[in-house]
Amino acid sequence: MNKTDLTNKIAANAGLSKADAKKALEATLEAISEALKADDKVALVGFGTFSTGVRPARQGKNPKTGEAITIAEKKVAKFKAGADLI
Repeated sequence: MNKTDLTNKIAANAGLSKADAKKALEATLEAISEALKADDKVALVGFGTFSTGVRPARQGKNPKTGEAITIAEKKVAKFKAGADLI
């Protein structure tokens, strides 16, 4: 399922127009994104929890030259599924 399919499903299930469903989905995704950027958790009971974590710096190899490189530390998004999700 892609974003368009999800928008259509929201519109059908909630009795909204496709335009309103798209706005609602975009607003929801933006709110989750902003919360994660601020290092907040987003807990949707029964669905799951979005949070952030840090992937530590590590050694890697340049695939072209085989030269050892250091891959920098990176902030990543995490999702833990809720018990009722599936």
